[in-house]
Amino acid sequence: MVNPITELYNKESLAEGSPLPTIMAEVEKDPKLASWTGSYLPRPLFVERREIEAFADDVLALFDVVTSLPERLFDGDLDAYCAALSIDDGRKKLITRLGGTTPPRYGRADMYHDGTSFKLLEIGIASEVGGADRAGEIPRALLEAAPFAEFARRNGLGFTHTGQSVATALAEAGAAVADGRDPVVALLEGPGGLANYASHWNTFRDVMRGFGLDFHVAEIGDLTFRGGKPHLGGRPVDVILRCFTVEEIMGDPHGADLVEPVFRAHEEGSVVLFTPMESNLFANKACLALLSDPRHHDRFTSAERELIDRVLPWTRALGGGAALDDELIAYCRAHREELILKPNAFYGGVGVIAGWTTPEDEWLTALRAGAADGAIVQRRVVPRSEPVVDPATGRVEDWQAAWGLFYTPGGYAGAYARAVPAFESPVIGVTAYKNTRTAGVLHF
Repeated sequence: MVNPITELYNKESLAEGSPLPTIMAEVEKDPKLASWTGSYLPRPLFVERREIEAFADDVLALFDVVTSLPERLFDGDLDAYCAALSIDDGRKKLITRLGGTTPPRYGRADMYHDGTSFKLLEIGIASEVGGADRAGEIPRALLEAAPFAEFARRNGLGFTHTGQSVATALAEAGAAVADGRDPVVALLEGPGGLANYASHWNTFRDVMRGFGLDFHVAEIGDLTFRGGKPHLGGRPVDVILRCFTVEEIMGDPHGADLVEPVFRAHEEGSVVLFTPMESNLFANKACLALLSDPRHHDRFTSAERELIDRVLPWTRALGGGAALDDELIAYCRAHREELILKPNAFYGGVGVIAGWTTPEDEWLTALRAGAADGAIVQRRVVPRSEPVVDPATGRVEDWQAAWGLFYTPGGYAGAYARAVPAFESPVIGVTAYKNTRTAGVLHF
C-alpha cells in the first residue's frame, strides 16, 4: 500500500514542467555530501511519523532484550553464549577483552516494510554501521531546495537529523575525559580500511564538524600514546568512534598490538571507546534466532514475546556448537523459496544466499556450510513497492527499499533507505549490489 504523500509527490512529479523529478541533482551538489561517491534514488521516501517512531520504540525495547540474552539464557556464562553464536575462542577473547559489559545504545536497525508494517531484519548493534552521514543531510539538503521545500511546507514534512543526534552522543561520551575542553573525536578504521571507506567517513567527518565536533578520520595504526593517552597527529583523543571490526583486527598480523593500548586507555579512563568490541556479542545475527526460537519463550515476558512476534520474522540458527539439526535442514529444504540464509558475523550482504534464487542442490550445500560456520535462516520478507518517477523517461517504476533506523543513547536518531529496482536483487545494500541507490527519509 502506497501512502498518500508518496501518491501526491508522484502526481506532482508527473505534471508537465515539474522540477521534482530532478531535485536530487541539487542534493548531489551539496557541499556536505560532496565526498560521498554513491548514487541517489530520484525521490525521498515518506513515512508516517508515528509509525517510524513506534517502530523505533520497539527496536530500543528489543535492544534491551538482546543485550540481556547471556544472563537470561546462559546464566551469564559467556563461554556458553559464544558457543551458541559460533564465536570461536580467538574472536571471543578479543570481543570480551573489556569484560563483556553491555554496550551503549548505538547502531542501525535494518528493516523492510511489507506493505502492512515494518519487519526487522537485523538490529545492528554496532558503531561501524554506515549511512549516518546521509540520513540527516539528504533531507536537510532537500528542504533547502526551493521546489521541494514548498512541497514539504504544504504537506507538513519533517525529519530527525541523524548527524545531530550522533554528534550529541559523541560529545556527551567525551565530556567525562576531556578535562573541561571540547572533546576530540577520532573515527578509526582498521588497518588499510580507508582505502575502501574514506569517501564514506570523510562525508561523516564533514557532518560532525558541522555540529561543532573536533572530529578526525584515521586508521587505528595512526594513533600514538603519551602517558597512556591516545594522540592523533599531536592532538589528544578523547573519544574513539570504533569503525574497525573484529575481522579486520583478527586478519592483521599486528592487530592485537594495535588494539591493546586502546583497551588499556579505555579501562584507565583516558579515552572512551565508542562502542567497545562487546557490541559484537549482540550484533551477531544468531541473537535473532535465540529470540525467535520457541524453546526460549519461557525466558521472556508475555509483552516481550509479543514484541518479538510483532517485529521479527521467523528466524532459526544453523550450527551454534550443536550437532547438525537434520529436522531443521529438512524444513529449510522443503521451504527453500521462503527462506534466506545469512552468515552470523558478516555484514553488508556478504555471504547472504536467497533460497528463492538458488537451485536445490546449491541450497543444501549452503545450509550445510552455514551449519558448520554459523549462520541463520530467516523467513523471507517481501518489501512493498515504492513507485518512483524516472527523471530521464518520465515513467513510474517500482523499486524496493531496505530502511535503516538509527538510534543513540538519546533514543531514535532518524532513518534513511537503500533501494533497488523491484525484484532485481535479493540483497539491498550499497556494497552488495551495484544498482543500489540511497534515499532520504521524511516523515509526515
